[in-house]
Amino acid sequence: MTLKDYGQMHPLKKLIMKDLRLKLTESISQALRTLSFPKKDYSLAPPKNSEFGDLSSNIALLLSRDLNKQPIDIAKIIADELNRALPENITKVTIAKPGFLNFEISNEFFQSQIIKILEDNDSYGKGDIGSGKTANVEFVSANPTGPLTVGHGRNAILGDTVSNILQWQGFEVTREYYFNDAGRQMRILGKSVEVRYFEILGKNLEFPEEGYQGSYIKDIAQTILNQYGNELKSDDPIFNKEAEKIIFHDIKSSLIKLGITFDKFTNEKTFYENGDIDSFLEELKEKNLIYEKDNATWFKTSTLGKDQDRVYIKSSGEPTYRVPDTAYHQDKVKRGFDLIIDVFGADHTDATRMSFSLLKP
Repeated sequence: MTLKDYGQMHPLKKLIMKDLRLKLTESISQALRTLSFPKKDYSLAPPKNSEFGDLSSNIALLLSRDLNKQPIDIAKIIADELNRALPENITKVTIAKPGFLNFEISNEFFQSQIIKILEDNDSYGKGDIGSGKTANVEFVSANPTGPLTVGHGRNAILGDTVSNILQWQGFEVTREYYFNDAGRQMRILGKSVEVRYFEILGKNLEFPEEGYQGSYIKDIAQTILNQYGNELKSDDPIFNKEAEKIIFHDIKSSLIKLGITFDKFTNEKTFYENGDIDSFLEELKEKNLIYEKDNATWFKTSTLGKDQDRVYIKSSGEPTYRVPDTAYHQDKVKRGFDLIIDVFGADHTDATRMSFSLLKP
């Protein structure tokens, strides 16, 4: 919450800022009387550039015609008068072109409010701007190919905090986790576990290129051996199925330890099975946004502000991650949320921009 949100503040915080603004207004008015300057109905609000301070006034600009002086010169005269005895809780009065008076609030003022906040800990900052509205916050969304990383943990905290803030403002929030349980990554995961399974049995198979090397892969292989015995064949779907189940259980356990739970888990496979991807691709064809080249299907991202087009479906016939991800975002829009927020890692920003570009009316 910033000072700019004054009109939507919790009553206690509004009262705190109102008191400070009133006292500052009194100081400015007293300075005007001392200088025999005309009375004006001026503003006192946060400056557009926060580097200028916490509050800013246009009083000098309003007085320019009456005093027949440049606003910057008037502002200097008022600032000098205020600096003779700084207003309570103000540490600095500065000037910015063309003649704004800027005020910096002391750190001690904000620190002194902590006691008041603690006394009102059951409702401080609570509002109703989201009353009757819904919000979807997607975060973490790590694929079940390994344990959560520190980066995932950061986004987990960020997403959960955003969700809490929205709930505190009256939104009905859906916390959502979207993951890829199909495609190349999952095949590589299953094959990595399979190779480690046969290694335990004394059989050396070629490890897949870009396979998952972590010790957790060996642990999963051992668990499969203990549960299913040593008679499994190569390419048995159990390797994929069990790896996903075990890793996802670990991910959920890690999140629970952080105190984070989700309302909805959505997987990529859903959009292949329910026909959404086929329907979406048909829409793109009708809008002339995909085309064929070099035995692959390309998406015209260049028409949406990107520097070049992107492969949508590979020459092998396998869709890139952009296809189900865009179908998923379209599904979220169709669900009718008033607000949709994604908390993604840097490696997903390109796909996200593309998805929302497509979904704009």
